[in-house]
Amino acid sequence: MSAALEEFCGSVFWNASYLTRPDADLPVCFQQTVLVWVPLGFFWILAPWQLLPMWKSRAKKSSVTKLYIIKQVLATLLMLTAVAELALVFVEDTEQDPLPAVQYTNPSLYIATWLLVLLIHDARRFCLRRDSGILFCFWTLSLLCGILPFQSLLRRALQAPISDVPRFVLFFISYGLQLLLFLVSGFSDIAPETKEITKKNPEVTASFLSSITFEWYTSMVFKGYRKPLEIEDIWELKGKDKTQAIYTVLEKNMKTAVRKAQAELEKRKRKKRCREGDPDHGNNMSKAQSQDILVLEEKQLKRKKKGDKGDSGPRKDFPRGWLVKTLCKTFWQNLLLSVAFKLVHDGLVFVSPQLLKLLIAFVSDEESFAWQGYLYAILLFLTALIQSLCLQQYFSLCFQLGINVRASLIAAIYKKALTMSSATRKESTVGETVNLMSADAQRFMDTANFIHQLWSSPLQITLSIVFLWGELGPSVLAGIAVMMLLIPINGFLVAKAKTIQVRNMKNKDERMKIMSEILNGIKVSLASFAVYMLVDENNILDAQKAFTAISLFNVLRFPMAMLPLVLSSLVQTNVSTARLERYLGREDLDTSAIHHNPIAGSAVRFSEATFAWEQDGNAAIRDVTLDIAPGSLVAVVGAVGSGKSSLVSAILGEMENIKGHINIQGSLAYVPQQAWIQNATLKDNILFGSELDEARYQQVIKACALLPDLELLPAGDQTEIGEKGINLSGGQKQRVSLARAVYSNADIYVLDDPLSAVDAHVGKYLFEHVLGPKGLLQKKTRILVTHSISFLPQVNNIVVLVAGAVSEHGSYSTLLANRGAFAQFLNLYGSQEEDASEKNTTAVALAGDEEQGDEDIEPCVEEGPDDVVTMTLKRNASIRQRELSRSLSKSSTNSWKKAQEEPPKKLKGQQLIEKEAVETGKVKFSMYLRYLHAVGLWYSFWVAMGYVGQYVAFVGTNLWLSAWTDDAQHYLNQTYPTEQRDLRIGVFGALGVSQALFLLFATILSARGAMRASRVMHQQLLSNILRVPMSFFDTTPTGRIVNRFAKDIFTIDETIPMSFRSWLSCFMAIISTLLMISLATPFFALIIIPLSIFYYFVLRFYVSTSRQLRRLDSVTRSPIYSHFGETVSGLSVIRAFGHQERFLQQNESTMDINQKSVYSWIVSNRWLAIRLEFIGSLVVFFSALLAVISKGTLEGGIVGLSVSSALNVTQTLNWLVRTSSELETNIVAVERVHEYTKVKNEAPWVTEKHPPHGWPSKGEIQFVDYKVRYRPELELVLQGITCDIGSTEKVGVVGRTGAGKSSLTNCLFRVLEAAGGTIIIDGVDIATIGLHDLRQNLTIIPQDPVLFTGTLRMNLDPFDQYTDEEVWKALELAHLKTYVQDLPEGLLHLVSEAGENLSVGQRQLVCLARALLRKAKILILDEATAAVDLETDHLIQTTIRSEFADCTVLTIAHRLHTIMDSNRVMVLQAGRIVEYDSPEELLKKHGVFSAMAKDAGITNIETTVL
Repeated sequence: MSAALEEFCGSVFWNASYLTRPDADLPVCFQQTVLVWVPLGFFWILAPWQLLPMWKSRAKKSSVTKLYIIKQVLATLLMLTAVAELALVFVEDTEQDPLPAVQYTNPSLYIATWLLVLLIHDARRFCLRRDSGILFCFWTLSLLCGILPFQSLLRRALQAPISDVPRFVLFFISYGLQLLLFLVSGFSDIAPETKEITKKNPEVTASFLSSITFEWYTSMVFKGYRKPLEIEDIWELKGKDKTQAIYTVLEKNMKTAVRKAQAELEKRKRKKRCREGDPDHGNNMSKAQSQDILVLEEKQLKRKKKGDKGDSGPRKDFPRGWLVKTLCKTFWQNLLLSVAFKLVHDGLVFVSPQLLKLLIAFVSDEESFAWQGYLYAILLFLTALIQSLCLQQYFSLCFQLGINVRASLIAAIYKKALTMSSATRKESTVGETVNLMSADAQRFMDTANFIHQLWSSPLQITLSIVFLWGELGPSVLAGIAVMMLLIPINGFLVAKAKTIQVRNMKNKDERMKIMSEILNGIKVSLASFAVYMLVDENNILDAQKAFTAISLFNVLRFPMAMLPLVLSSLVQTNVSTARLERYLGREDLDTSAIHHNPIAGSAVRFSEATFAWEQDGNAAIRDVTLDIAPGSLVAVVGAVGSGKSSLVSAILGEMENIKGHINIQGSLAYVPQQAWIQNATLKDNILFGSELDEARYQQVIKACALLPDLELLPAGDQTEIGEKGINLSGGQKQRVSLARAVYSNADIYVLDDPLSAVDAHVGKYLFEHVLGPKGLLQKKTRILVTHSISFLPQVNNIVVLVAGAVSEHGSYSTLLANRGAFAQFLNLYGSQEEDASEKNTTAVALAGDEEQGDEDIEPCVEEGPDDVVTMTLKRNASIRQRELSRSLSKSSTNSWKKAQEEPPKKLKGQQLIEKEAVETGKVKFSMYLRYLHAVGLWYSFWVAMGYVGQYVAFVGTNLWLSAWTDDAQHYLNQTYPTEQRDLRIGVFGALGVSQALFLLFATILSARGAMRASRVMHQQLLSNILRVPMSFFDTTPTGRIVNRFAKDIFTIDETIPMSFRSWLSCFMAIISTLLMISLATPFFALIIIPLSIFYYFVLRFYVSTSRQLRRLDSVTRSPIYSHFGETVSGLSVIRAFGHQERFLQQNESTMDINQKSVYSWIVSNRWLAIRLEFIGSLVVFFSALLAVISKGTLEGGIVGLSVSSALNVTQTLNWLVRTSSELETNIVAVERVHEYTKVKNEAPWVTEKHPPHGWPSKGEIQFVDYKVRYRPELELVLQGITCDIGSTEKVGVVGRTGAGKSSLTNCLFRVLEAAGGTIIIDGVDIATIGLHDLRQNLTIIPQDPVLFTGTLRMNLDPFDQYTDEEVWKALELAHLKTYVQDLPEGLLHLVSEAGENLSVGQRQLVCLARALLRKAKILILDEATAAVDLETDHLIQTTIRSEFADCTVLTIAHRLHTIMDSNRVMVLQAGRIVEYDSPEELLKKHGVFSAMAKDAGITNIETTVL
């Protein structure tokens, strides 16, 4: 080979003697061939791919930029030098003997290469990133290879006159041009047309150099340093990283994988059936039996972690093992790339110890040449540099994988929630599902970050052992044995920690941290060195061996520590995988029973439809055959629990079909029984994603009686509605919900009792203007579930349900004539009112007719009494408010146009949910102190001392080792004295052990301190949140409060203690390393100064940006969960309207906002790491360089110590910044918790002054000029109320929605504190006693029934104060006894979240039973009978009358019947009492009350049956 090359060059190719002299050089032939062909070979293999965009790209070429022209000019000049060189050869060739072939081939190769470069520059104009990475690498390689000929030409020129001037000049010109091209290609080349894209995300156009060093991110870091970053400042994600793009791929892969897995599942089930031999196993037990079995199984389950459970077990089998495959298939490119980077990095990790070995040999050897030392120093630097570039690219890819996995999983969970069947929905509460999003998806993200350690750790461990064997021979096994011994101990502790974690999550990681730190603390090297010395007399520990071994052991430490962590994290991910697979593999909603075939003359047709809530549950609707004509109004009536809501759910496709089907033609709109309101403006709630058509919008608002409400709301229809509609009254919510449906302009309206929550006259108004024969919806098909009889005469068809089956249906007159169940029902409740209301309706209908003609006229008083209240309310709404709302709602069109031009000014009270406070700027030092106080100051002090002790021992160990290795020089040709040997080993061992002990001491103390801190802070937070006033919960979304308890307390529990410890440990490690290097080479101290200044600035810049990004991450994360919770609770509405797509998109955009802040944070970490590792590489370089310079004066041992410490410093520098920023970020949790411990409390629960025993004995209530407002900045809701309520008096409270009825009850319980005046109960001013004393002695049956997850008995008697007999008695009085007796578990029946598994009416009855048990002297009924049919209503009233005869009862009523027999009636209007007297007197007066009564069809007191 070399002979052929020598002929090719015409000179010697290789001669080793060239290198064994002080002025070493390489032979010319080697320079002309190898050094030229290596870069060209690299280029020609990879470059042609760069031309692909020319043919492939659909885009048009971007325009020419200055940078592009400069590149092309330089490349052309390079080509000209190559041409000149070739010409030169031909000229010389004619003059003399033939020149060697190399003179022809090299210039020709270069001409072709530069041509290709020109082409590539042009081809890159098709791409967004116009800069080519391969070209950049080629320039780098070419310049590096060119350095050798460069220096040898220079040296020759300096020694003797230049023989070949033209070639000499051409070489330097060419080298200079290449250098320029290298520099130019470092800049990003941005075409004018991509400027906009670059503004949104500079990453897409960044040059190769800028990408690998993350230079494009620098501007963001500066921005973050100058001002706290806002979400608007953060750059957009790349198209391929957007949630939608990722999820599309995942979904495609997921579908195929799940299908396969389901086939597997079927196989498993078949096998199981065959094994058990009973095809119907588990379904032939009665429900009660299977329940018992469940209980038993759960007990066994607790005993043995996982046994094979039968199908009747609590969890059904599910498709398994598809999730991880799907994720790998989706993200395979990322995985492959990161494997490549990791391999290069892992390889280079082992080069450094070998170079260190050579360097120590160089220092110890008197004869060696200086150039060798410099070469080693430079090589150490380069290895470190490339290593860090690869590592950062690898990390960047891993973290991107992490966030992309999380995003795609969250998207999948969200999509699943939208398509889930109702049976599936029952299996998991909203909380559990949100948990899948937050905890499990997050866990996948964490695992993805380190997944490659699974193969990388074993690889690194194997390589370390191989190299160590080379150094120390079999003695290595001693050290490895110690490590191996520690691994099972480690493993045992991990397993232990695992079980503890299952029991309580608090101490879980503490154990693992302690033991892995001890593992690192006991210097493994001790074992190996001792054995090495003891095995054989002739083994002497010299510096080369010792420090190479130590740096290898250092390499070994990281994978050994990582492996158990990765494994334990995999165990956790395994649990998450199962949970996600179970959730995502569940049944989707099966809407196959809902057909959409065109059938003439039928809008909705039931054909023998039987539906159940669960696939094998009892049918809730049986054999319903019904035909509903287009444009008809059909009423559905029946007792509580007769299946009215189930019928509605069946139409919406929310139930499991057992047989038959339903045919629906046209689009649906749905108004649920309990209004679902989004956290958005009132207008957005009504538009619900449709385009705004102003005229129709105004018409709808007017028809739904929302105009008066808009006048009362602080910002009209721009008022923000809180979570779950918290700042609207029940009636307002219902009307907004109705308006949403009406605005959607669908064909078929399904209305589930929308009139139950509004007052009678409002209900009437809504019926007239919206639902009835003359309403807005007169041409539409309407299916109305209702309890109110007064509207029945005006409907086309009535369907009567009994126990899920249609008992009869037909028109009102037909059913009356049939004398069936319906007729009796009517006779009971409706005989007299009918006439009254019938006369009334005709009158109103006529008036309505006239009104239709002219839309803009406000309904006027003459039109009939239905609007009196509305009118008076309007008159009383204060003038100021009227002016305000005029500008907002009357000329809404103008204001809308204007609003588009100018941003609206926020009005007082318009914003309800305050923006979450994002703390900005530096975390206050007081927060650290507050945390340390919570830990305990003594604890803190001793922990710090422990760490100091550990590092003192550490430095001692290393210095001792350095002295020990120098013995090899001192006892060069003598035998090594045994006592010397034993002393060295003994002290070394003692120092190692003391290190471990110090660490153990510090860690145990800090673990105890951390637990103490966590307990203290949680206690403070909890006790404060339980005491804050209600208005706080109005303005603070629950998600935000839960977040404080979950995320922030978790941070204080687990992350802060670890951050504190690792910070201390890093800080000490760096100080000790720098100290050791400075001891070896004192000049190093000078270099520390500039480096640390640079370090400090990078740190300051980075920390402020990073901290803000972390805050943005947590702030943008809550909306994901809030939006999800909102979606799940409004699922049936979203599905009914068919808005799944819109909600999916909204979720994706919410996700992307969070993703971009997390991505930005990841990049900021890489930006920092690259810069710090560069500092680290410089430290290595200078410590090596200084060692080379001061060669003669240094011992091998101290050089080894200095450079091996320097090699370790890079990682530690990185960790210091990471931990200090993490600490700063995490301490924010203390800040956030502290913020909520400082929220102003409501009054104390118990005060010095206790009410007398048995208070209130009489139950007399006096209001004295009582005023109240919801929040300080709002108007008064009650404007000075004065009245007396006697003992055992029954008082009804009436008034239009928003008149202040519910506020009155809130005041009695002091949920709202007085703005003036007092309330006196039995002579005690309620403002003077503790809240507990007050609230325990009053009873309320609230408007929205409140139930908790737990047993029925727990709901009735939470404190176990009553016997079972008493509980059953209460149930009997509440008419629930038969229902509960029929339940398989009776009183132990589990109530699901918020009582979902009881109908609304039943929930109301449970609350009644609860009140009956407590039997306080004062009872408050808040619209308690709104969701109950008349029959049950009647029963409740009777019960209340008999059971609470000796109590004072305040009833807030919507139905006037319920209060006609009260002793007195209080009529409220706009927060004042306008009338207060007995019902008889009020009816005579012809005031507000009598007008309302007339509306409800009550003319005189005797006519009411009730």
